[in-house]
Amino acid sequence: MKKPFVTKAQLDAITARYPTPFHIYDERGIRENARRLKAAFAWNRGFREYFAVKATPTPAILKLLHEEGCGCDCSSLTELLMSDKCGIRGEDIMFSSNNTPAEEYQLADKLGAIINLDDITHVEFLEQSIGHIPEKVCCRYNPGGVFTLGETREGFQVMDNPGDAKYGMTRAQIAEAYKLLRAKGTREFGLHAFLASNTLSNEYFPALAKVLFQLAVELKQETGCHITFIDLSGGVGVPYLPDAPENDIAAIGEGVRKVYEEVLVPAGMGDVALCSELGRFMLAPYGHLITRAVHEKHIYKEYIGVDACACNLMRPAMYGSYHHISVSGKEDAPCDHKYDIVGGLCENNDKFAIDRMLPKIDRGDLLVIHDTGAHGFSMGYNYNGKLRSAELLLREDGSTELIRRAETIDDYFSTLVW
Repeated sequence: MKKPFVTKAQLDAITARYPTPFHIYDERGIRENARRLKAAFAWNRGFREYFAVKATPTPAILKLLHEEGCGCDCSSLTELLMSDKCGIRGEDIMFSSNNTPAEEYQLADKLGAIINLDDITHVEFLEQSIGHIPEKVCCRYNPGGVFTLGETREGFQVMDNPGDAKYGMTRAQIAEAYKLLRAKGTREFGLHAFLASNTLSNEYFPALAKVLFQLAVELKQETGCHITFIDLSGGVGVPYLPDAPENDIAAIGEGVRKVYEEVLVPAGMGDVALCSELGRFMLAPYGHLITRAVHEKHIYKEYIGVDACACNLMRPAMYGSYHHISVSGKEDAPCDHKYDIVGGLCENNDKFAIDRMLPKIDRGDLLVIHDTGAHGFSMGYNYNGKLRSAELLLREDGSTELIRRAETIDDYFSTLVW
């Protein structure tokens, strides 16, 4: 059963200073997880995690992860600027975007970031944008078709459909892009692909690695290009459901090592560095959305109205995603009441839980919505004039630090022209 990383006593003290709703992150959990990832791939001398900034674009989090050896995976001008302001520059940045404006390539080049090209036409566009072709460039591959990985312990098949994805180059295009880049001065090449999202299988990364490793060997033979790194991207998931299996990052790292030694080493490519661009795996379990029960409604169903809404966490409304909910101080009480937990938006999908069995909830109770550390605050918006919440960091010593203040009405009005 999922347990909050923050106690009722801590939350009572925190909410006396910071009104709900707010997102709170667990420094200890984040650091320990980053170290587990690093240890899992320690066998690869050049391994590097580039944290997916889009998952949690918060400077305090980026700095914390940078202290643990992580870089930034950026996909926009603003994310590049945020990385730069955090002191994260040069090859500590992987710039992986699509449909990219010229000014974004220009800033990425100015910061010395590794540029990951999404399409073959971007070779010429990049050269026109920055006036040259970098000596180190990555290219994104899309194998097309449907990617499958057998059965997981939940009985579902890990499957995605690269053929319908807007990202990456075909097999023929990526070989042509390598040749074109080499002719224009690129000397170090990277290879990247993302085939499935939030996988709960220790076999996903090894399966993806095998696809990329075999392609890297073929591309080296066909083009003569020096491939120095392979980017496994993201897709390693987290168990949102309380009884779902949890990925074993050590087993994942070992699986990738076996494929590395099976495919790359015999091809004379045992010096290729690996990197990842994990977001959800790095942060999701180490964030909670804290909200307070403010209303009860008894009609055809039992409703608990809270002061958070889909503007604070849109995944349940947008995707029907499950997020576990604990009632602070009642974690061990029987779950003998069935509720819909709802926000105050003028939309009927503004629900954090539907027909969820929970302990009896009283007005004033604090609810902990789990696994919001990634794609939680970052996907927030202002519909109905709702304001984005504060973000807090629970430090390892038990203290709490405000790392982003809540928006105000003045913030909301500041961009309007009357």
